[in-house]
Amino acid sequence: MPHSVAVASPTIFSPGRLALSFRKSPRIHGTTPPPPASPSTPTLTSTTSSPGSPFSLRIHKQIAELRSPPPLPSSPSTTEGFHESLLFVLMQKQIDEFSAVGCKNVEEVKKGSVLKRKRPTRINIPVVMPVNFGFATPRVEEEEERVDELEMEGDGYSVYCKRGRRGLMEDRYSAIVGLQGDDRQALFGVFDGHGGTKAAAFAAKNLANNIMAEVSSRCEGEIESAIKNGYLTTDAEFLKEGFGGGTCCLTALIRKGNLVVSNAGDCRAVMSQGGVAVALTSDHQPWREGERERIQALGGYVDCCNGVWRIQGSLAVTRGIGDMHLKQWVIAEPETKVLRIQPECEFLILASDGLWDKVTNQEAVDSVRPLSIGVEKPELFCACKKLVNLSLSRGSMDDITVVVIQLGCFAS
Repeated sequence: MPHSVAVASPTIFSPGRLALSFRKSPRIHGTTPPPPASPSTPTLTSTTSSPGSPFSLRIHKQIAELRSPPPLPSSPSTTEGFHESLLFVLMQKQIDEFSAVGCKNVEEVKKGSVLKRKRPTRINIPVVMPVNFGFATPRVEEEEERVDELEMEGDGYSVYCKRGRRGLMEDRYSAIVGLQGDDRQALFGVFDGHGGTKAAAFAAKNLANNIMAEVSSRCEGEIESAIKNGYLTTDAEFLKEGFGGGTCCLTALIRKGNLVVSNAGDCRAVMSQGGVAVALTSDHQPWREGERERIQALGGYVDCCNGVWRIQGSLAVTRGIGDMHLKQWVIAEPETKVLRIQPECEFLILASDGLWDKVTNQEAVDSVRPLSIGVEKPELFCACKKLVNLSLSRGSMDDITVVVIQLGCFAS
């Protein structure tokens, strides 16, 4: 006769989740099945790839048991229960730290128990720069490279240079009065270097001598060719030295009542003619149609990078002395203008682009004129500083060099 036996429904363990009772018990899971979990009983999610792993179950069961607070002592005099509660608090802190580091599921960690990693202290590692083995001697900065200002005053002219906010001052100037023993002959220059100070310093030292050597050996009608050869000779000499970098050049030769202005780059000469600004030079920049066509005909290219036109994506000027790596396109040949100094020719302003990027030609003339025309004693140096400060007040970051020349002092 068949008999039927009623068997209680066994506890079914889900592969993904395991319900554990949060109670204090020294038994390890597997010896006696735990009672069914109530709806309010928290559960722990298995974080291992094998939910049934004895090690995983043992660890999570022990964590759950240790987190279950022991019953508080019924009487304050029960010291055993008090010590047990204190021990639980200390163990609970370490369990929270263990869980915060070991758990992969954020929901398993109690809010506020995650350990915050402290950002390590910044370590400054010196960078080893490549060495040009062609010039193995250490680079020693010249004393003039570290100055913030350069200034000079003479009869009929003044010079003021101010370092910008980008590093060493790369601008230079030259001023020679009394050429060939004649106080009415003079040669002034402004040089705006880039890629270092070598090119500007070299040009300031040698260009005037090379120009005068050419001028002295030619007739008056060949003045433009003489100045051109002076520029090209200086460029060849600098390239032979093997230095890097380059410089824009601007010169003004006053000789026998004539004013001869030449430039290669974006330094600019502006003359006041009865109070009206007259630009005597044109900036050599890649956006100029003639310059762009010349470069493209030689196989180069120009493009606009962040609002600035550049040759070969690098240099923002198309003429100058130096720039060996771009010499195929960046030529040293200047553009020259010759004019007779007339009574209405009041003064001449020579300046680097640090001024002209922030100050218009007419603004420059209007700033200088009250200090140089119609006054008993012209204050040309104050006029130079006034222009520099005006550019700085408008946010100029570049080096600024300004030369103001009273043309009447050199007229025949």
